[in-house]
Amino acid sequence: MHANVKQNVVPLITPGLKVACSQCNLRELCLPFGLDDTDMARLDSLIGGGRKLKRGQHLYRAGDPFESIFAVRSGFFKTDVLTEDGRDQVTGFQMAGEILGMDGISTEHHTCNAVALEDSEVCLIPFTELEVLSSEIHSLQHHLHKVMSREIVRDHGVMMLLGTMRAEERLAAFLLNLSQRFSARGYSHAEFHLRMTREEIGSYLGLKLETVSRAFSRFQEEGLISVQQKHVRILDLPRLKALLAPPDGRIARPA
Repeated sequence: MHANVKQNVVPLITPGLKVACSQCNLRELCLPFGLDDTDMARLDSLIGGGRKLKRGQHLYRAGDPFESIFAVRSGFFKTDVLTEDGRDQVTGFQMAGEILGMDGISTEHHTCNAVALEDSEVCLIPFTELEVLSSEIHSLQHHLHKVMSREIVRDHGVMMLLGTMRAEERLAAFLLNLSQRFSARGYSHAEFHLRMTREEIGSYLGLKLETVSRAFSRFQEEGLISVQQKHVRILDLPRLKALLAPPDGRIARPA
C-alpha cells in the first residue's frame, strides 16, 4: 500500500461499536488510567463510538477540521505529511492503546494524514468535551498531559535519530522501540510482525530503501535478528541494545 493511493476518509461512526473504557483491556495504556468507577462512567459517556477502517483507509487527512482525538483499539496506523517536493514523509507509527489526532490541537486542523496499515478500529473522543471533563477530573487531566508529553518526547527522539545516528543505529532503535511497545501490550518482545513496508520504515528513519534492506541483512548475517518477509525475531537483544550504547556504557534510549 502506497500513501498516494486515494482512499476516502471514514465519515461515519459505526453503529454498535461503542465499548466502555471500563471493559477495555487497553485502559492502562490509554486515557482512563487511574480513574475510579464514577469518573470512568463519565468518560464512558463521552466516548462518541468507534470507527472501523480497512487497510489503506484514511482516518483523517491534513487540512481536515480538528474535532476529536482517537484511541487506537486495534490495528496499526501510520501518520505522514506531504513534503514540498511531493514525497510522503512518514512521521510516526501508532498501535493499540495509543492516541491519534493531537496534531490538530494547535491549529484546529489536522497537519498530517493518518492511514490504517491493517484493518483497524479506533474510539472517537470529542476533544472539547474531553477538555471540560479533564478540568473536573484531575487524574484524567494529569494523564492527558502525560500523553501529550509522550508525543513531544517521541518527536524529540525522532529528531535525534535523524540527526546523530548511523543507519544501523536508527534501525536498531526502531526495532527496540517496537519490541518495548509490543511487550507493554502483553505480546512477545522478541517476535513480531512488521505492519509497515521497508520503504515506510526508511521514510520514517530518513533512510533510503536500499539502506534499510542492507541494515536488515547485516543484522541477520550477524545473528542479531531473523527476518522472513515482515516477520522479525530478535535473537540477541543485548547485542542489539549495545549498538545504541554511548562511550560511557549507558544504553541510549530509543525514540
